[in-house]
Amino acid sequence: MRRLGSAVAIVAALGAALSAQGMSATDGYRVKAMLQSAYEAVKRNYYDTKFHGLDWDARYREYQKKIEGAPSLNAGVTLIAAFLEGLKDSHTFFSPPARPYQVDYGYRIAMVGPDAYITRVRPDTDAETKVKPGDRVVGVNGNAIGRDSLASMDYYFNVLSPQQNVRLTVRDPAGQQRDVTVAAKVKPGRQVRDLTGADGGMDFADLVRDEEASDQLLRHRYHDDPNVFIWKMPVFNLENAEVDRLFGLARKKAALIIDMRGNPGGLVDTLKRMVSNAFDRDVQIAERVSRRGKEQVSARTRGSNAFTGKLIVLVDSQSGSAAEMFARVVQLEQRGTVLGDRSAGAVMESRQYPFAVESGTVVIFGVSVTSADLIMKDGKSIEHAGVTPDETILPTAADLAAGRDPALARAAELAGVKLDPAAAGKLFPYEWRKF
Repeated sequence: MRRLGSAVAIVAALGAALSAQGMSATDGYRVKAMLQSAYEAVKRNYYDTKFHGLDWDARYREYQKKIEGAPSLNAGVTLIAAFLEGLKDSHTFFSPPARPYQVDYGYRIAMVGPDAYITRVRPDTDAETKVKPGDRVVGVNGNAIGRDSLASMDYYFNVLSPQQNVRLTVRDPAGQQRDVTVAAKVKPGRQVRDLTGADGGMDFADLVRDEEASDQLLRHRYHDDPNVFIWKMPVFNLENAEVDRLFGLARKKAALIIDMRGNPGGLVDTLKRMVSNAFDRDVQIAERVSRRGKEQVSARTRGSNAFTGKLIVLVDSQSGSAAEMFARVVQLEQRGTVLGDRSAGAVMESRQYPFAVESGTVVIFGVSVTSADLIMKDGKSIEHAGVTPDETILPTAADLAAGRDPALARAAELAGVKLDPAAAGKLFPYEWRKF
């Protein structure tokens, strides 16, 4: 959950088109350097010096040989990801260099209980003519999809190897199954970006605009009802003062609903401040297990400034890391009620290590490495297990098709407020990133 940033002079995008290309000598050098960096980052920093029983040196030699025979740059990058994936760790992964294009498939897939569904479809896309919210996704490019595979599949299609076309096998709410091929929108970008300012600052300004667009989509929203404060929390990224401000608004109400569905986690400091504001006593959040031993992760209450009303937390299959830990602390301390779907089970502490390889231009990439395991107060880890809600509330296919939100409606009911599922579904409209 910890994050590190970096600044570089020139960023070179990954020089691969959507279709596979032969591996040039330059690309081969880059891929070998990236593999070595990934190997060394884990070797030096991974929390488990036994690497879950893997012979890390032998695995590195194995993947060196595999990369020698890689037929394309895309294949080489995918092998680096597979090298790290052997640890079966949600927070250890490869961040490849940025590509000179963006891809938008026009739909979103999420797990609802044991099944995958189309949850959103972007207007004016090929997807809009092929699939609908509420369609159950049976397969992607001929591969079955489930809780154990969706995250890896999403990583592959959106990060490692974006596709121009994706073949989906879907089943509509009436039970009719069909195969469709959805064409993605592809937006070309620059092969090389100059952040030295020699271009008049245009490339740097583009990066700033991209960051601002991301910040807009990840802003915290809320609904201020006379009796309940409903907080839509997309990520754990707030400074202490902003956490305090939002809880200050909630203190004026009898109940607080924190909607953490889709929240992937974020900063440890934000998590601790959330707990400080939600409890009238000091709380042990977890035990941090790292190479340096064990230490307690605790939060000191804000005392009279803490929220003491009814607390309800919403989670779903895309709630990860800090979001899961907050929900689990609420359960273990019997502070409130957790509603929704079983969470992602992606709970570790990690650091992002930036790297650069020079080969005419500077190619930037990164490796996320788990720095600590986090054991909850009950002695268990949430990694791979997730948080099971106190009350499971899942949208049906018909709910997804109609935009209804039964989980938020149920949370409002527990808070003493009448809110029907249709109205709940309109409180926080889904926003697409500008493309």
